[in-house]
Amino acid sequence: MDEPLHSTTDFSAPAMVEGFAHVVAVEGAMAWLEPEQSSSCSGCASASACGSKGIGTTASRLEARRFQLVNDIGLRVGERVVIGIRENALLKASITAYVIPLATLLIAGALAQWAAGSDRVTMVAMLAGLALGLWLARLGAGRLMVRGDLAPRFLRRAGAGETCSLE
Repeated sequence: MDEPLHSTTDFSAPAMVEGFAHVVAVEGAMAWLEPEQSSSCSGCASASACGSKGIGTTASRLEARRFQLVNDIGLRVGERVVIGIRENALLKASITAYVIPLATLLIAGALAQWAAGSDRVTMVAMLAGLALGLWLARLGAGRLMVRGDLAPRFLRRAGAGETCSLE
């Protein structure tokens, strides 16, 4: 008889977006890490915004992207680790950064156009809506930071020769 197939995937665990980083400094209970630039970096339309292109050397751009991680597992300078951030946290951050300001801009503009019918009033209302949206996004991002949703998590030490599965 055919036996049922069993999946080893744990769908109850939150999906993580993984990346590699190098430990560049250890200060007390904190470790400083720099993200590893993958071979696909600088190849997309957003390359100039993420720091893979621009003014300065590669070292200065990576230094600007350094982040801290609680070093409760004894990380040492030079180690290569796999870090992750929950996929839903990435989605929440994207919505906070892009959707909220755009929605307030469009809603304010539509309401002003409906109420006043003037292009000038509509433009001023749209600018005010954008400012409100950016303020709300800042509040939302602060809330995500306080809850620790945007903080990268240590997943494991990277094995010798381990690479991203997408490369």
